[in-house]
Amino acid sequence: MNDPQDLFPSVLADVEDESINQAIDRRLELEAERIAEALVFASAQPVSESYIASRLPKGADVAKIMLTLKASYAPRGVNLLQVADHWAFRTAADLSFVVQTDENEARKLSRAALEVLAIIAYHQPVTRAEIEDIRGVQTSKGTLDVLMEAGWVRFRGRRRTPGRPVTFGTTRDFLDHFGLEELRDLPGLEELKGAGLLSGRIPANFQIPMPLGDDDVGEDEDPITQLDLEELGLLTPRGEEAE
Repeated sequence: MNDPQDLFPSVLADVEDESINQAIDRRLELEAERIAEALVFASAQPVSESYIASRLPKGADVAKIMLTLKASYAPRGVNLLQVADHWAFRTAADLSFVVQTDENEARKLSRAALEVLAIIAYHQPVTRAEIEDIRGVQTSKGTLDVLMEAGWVRFRGRRRTPGRPVTFGTTRDFLDHFGLEELRDLPGLEELKGAGLLSGRIPANFQIPMPLGDDDVGEDEDPITQLDLEELGLLTPRGEEAE
């Protein structure tokens, strides 16, 4: 009986070469996943995809690698979460109660601060005057300072209106703290009702606004510049952060 290798030598060689190449490709993928995993694990802050890509072999599919890792960690006590275009390891949401820390206790916000944070999250970009119009009361500078010191709110632009008022928006740390991948993951009307956070007597035409993307600049908004930061007292004229 003839040996198959004598009958189809080129075909068998091609199959063998393809198998070897697939094995090599898989080893490279696993190594890239290990590198990405180590980079995120070693950082206390979310790591950008661009930084991960700079440390991986040229041509590596960063998005695919991170999604593979995310799926791998999904059933575990630690999850790999996407925060905008950054990635971070965080305790699984259903286990957060067992790892409460004093830091979480210290970050309790006043009702006014929570109201302002919610308005900024859903209405951004929004000015201080617009926040006060929605709340119906004045907003103290201290309330905004608390939110900015927590790292959840930032100056994001200036409105193209008389006086060029500053607009506020949320930060990547805000998304990270509340377990959101992007602003579109904010709870909608039905979810807020289900959580008991909205009164059953709200107007029939009440709508939850959809905020712009975190880095999008509105048509009536200019981005914050270094000159603006100096004017606001956040930078010295040399461009250094004010103490």
